[in-house]
Amino acid sequence: MSVPFAARAGRYLFAAIAAMSLAACGFNSVPTKQEAAKAKWADVQAAFQERANLVPNLAAVAKGAAEQEKAILTGVIEARAKATSVQLTADDLDDPAKMQQFQAAQAQFGSSLSRLMVSVEQYPDLKSITNYQMLQSQLEGQENRIRIAIRDYNGAVQDYNTEVRTFPTMIGAKMRGAEPLVPYQAVTPGADVAPSLEGKM
Repeated sequence: MSVPFAARAGRYLFAAIAAMSLAACGFNSVPTKQEAAKAKWADVQAAFQERANLVPNLAAVAKGAAEQEKAILTGVIEARAKATSVQLTADDLDDPAKMQQFQAAQAQFGSSLSRLMVSVEQYPDLKSITNYQMLQSQLEGQENRIRIAIRDYNGAVQDYNTEVRTFPTMIGAKMRGAEPLVPYQAVTPGADVAPSLEGKM
């Protein structure tokens, strides 16, 4: 027995309205924005890892600077080890405690690195070494890349968090169990800013 045209049209209309309702409730937009934020977090991690990768080369050049700088150099190496051991996966981005731990480790590493950079600036022989100049330039560039990656991540987090907290998409977000993500914040003022070496050359 064939279904009357009006009944079929009603079903199609109901299906279309249901699909639009699901779309309005964030069933597609919430995971899309969440994945965008996770991708931006991967950029942040890559930027921090690239900075960590430069330290062994810098340490090798700086070792000859002076005996009293060994404590600073040791501090940098230890801070690097700690910073690279604290991992924050994309699944942890809604955990403020884990984010704070990661931020603290990176801030300590950045602070140690700044102290080393300022310290070695006091040695004219070291400043004139081509390898040191190249590494200094690479580290300054990497700090800028870190800052940009953090800015982009925080922008994606803001976009996602707005989506999961705004009606009607918050309905779909709740149904999916979506939680707001934690933005990256400097643990200490200026910790996310590249150290300035102007006036020390």
